[in-house]
Amino acid sequence: MRVSELWWRLPLAIVGGLIALYTFPTENVWILAPLIPALILLATLGMNFWGAYLVGFVAGQAFYISHIEWISLYLGPVPLLALSTLMSLYFALGVAVTAWLWKKLKPKAAHYFGFAFIAAGIWTTREYLAINFPYGGFPWSRLAMTQAYGPLANWSFWGGLSLLSFAIALLGALIAMVIFSLKAKRVNRIPYAIAAACIALIPVATPTTLFNPAVGSKVVAAVQGNAKAGLFANHTPGAILQNHLDASELIFESELADQVELVVWPENASDVDPLRSDAARAKIEAFSDRIGAPFTFGTITKRGDETFNSTLLWEPGVGPVDYYDKKRPVPFAEYVPDREFWRMLAPDLIDLVPRGYSFGVRDGIFDTNGLASGSLICFEIAVDDIPRGLALEGAQLILSQTNNADFGYSDETYQQAAIAKLRAIETGRTVVNISTVGLSAIFLPTGETLAELPWYEPGAMVEKVPLHSGLTPALVLAGWIDLLILAFTLGFVGLRWSRR
Repeated sequence: MRVSELWWRLPLAIVGGLIALYTFPTENVWILAPLIPALILLATLGMNFWGAYLVGFVAGQAFYISHIEWISLYLGPVPLLALSTLMSLYFALGVAVTAWLWKKLKPKAAHYFGFAFIAAGIWTTREYLAINFPYGGFPWSRLAMTQAYGPLANWSFWGGLSLLSFAIALLGALIAMVIFSLKAKRVNRIPYAIAAACIALIPVATPTTLFNPAVGSKVVAAVQGNAKAGLFANHTPGAILQNHLDASELIFESELADQVELVVWPENASDVDPLRSDAARAKIEAFSDRIGAPFTFGTITKRGDETFNSTLLWEPGVGPVDYYDKKRPVPFAEYVPDREFWRMLAPDLIDLVPRGYSFGVRDGIFDTNGLASGSLICFEIAVDDIPRGLALEGAQLILSQTNNADFGYSDETYQQAAIAKLRAIETGRTVVNISTVGLSAIFLPTGETLAELPWYEPGAMVEKVPLHSGLTPALVLAGWIDLLILAFTLGFVGLRWSRR
């Protein structure tokens, strides 16, 4: 790498990373998303591995910090920088491998089109590794998330979020390859136009009800309590429970109040475990008997020496009949992996997580009055196998119960809602995304928003929601597509490496 080249390569890569500020929710300028991989490719192709790694690392920092700044809201910049640095190491590796392959292959202009697919595969493979490793990874910040409110979202119907990310990365790579080929003569650019047209038109023409018509409907009431339920909130025990009881009174103002068949409260909606508190149990029983319908809500439970982030299913006149424990607690927030090691590096921060939640092992399917609903908790909506698994296990409706109170008016809650919207399209299930403070919404399998509640207001969404039991192509193929992209990319890179 010539140092003199950095004057234009580094700024171009940084701009590519910073575009994430405008493409991810809340800004949702989805059309700019392909420019992220396009500009980073333009900035790094032609460099050696380590030069591209350096530029890619800086671009990665710009990419992550620009749209996950909400992590620093309560804990300051250290956790944000630690996470963005770890993710940027992955980001830089993908950029560097792409640049290395470019130098290794020395493709002629006629071969740029094929290289675009390789570059898109490397991008998607890097995303896959980053969202799974280590400690379950950080299942966030995928290019797919930028498309929740754009016309390309239906790619997730065909192959999940990875296929959608691949499509956006491919568009970006095609843009970069066309620019690289401008000086070349007699380059056939028709394949570029056909590929771009297919990427744009296939999701627009996709009938998302294909293979998966509605099999009925149920009236569901989802309650947002507007509770000060943040990690460091100093509230009187029982206050959050009371917030949700008070907000639930709004259900009775709906014309569908006497038809409600399931009530949904968010994660941590009861700050007192009714399994261990007679007072909390009495309040919940009174509400359950009054509404006359089963309802599900989040609370913290204990069994023996273990603590769980749980969702309880409560039947009127019966009490708790089922429960789900969060399968994927968030590392460094709900538990600390390898605590002794990390505490040596940042004791004050690690001690902010005094206890660790145990990992749940039960399925999240709740059966009530002929309705099979699938429950997941908070960030689990971003973990591919959990919402897919619920649909494959028979869920006709997915309940995404979350507590966004720690993130204030930041972009986090809109980003999480965007993932919930894409999961509705991917799984072919209505997703009830219900938060303690918002953004709460009900997303249909078409991607449409059936109902929505504003931030930081008590509210209740009482809606007749469609039920679905069919399989979308993504439910059948997405896992295989992930493995296919991973195997092809790693195999291609490995083969070229072995021929050095």
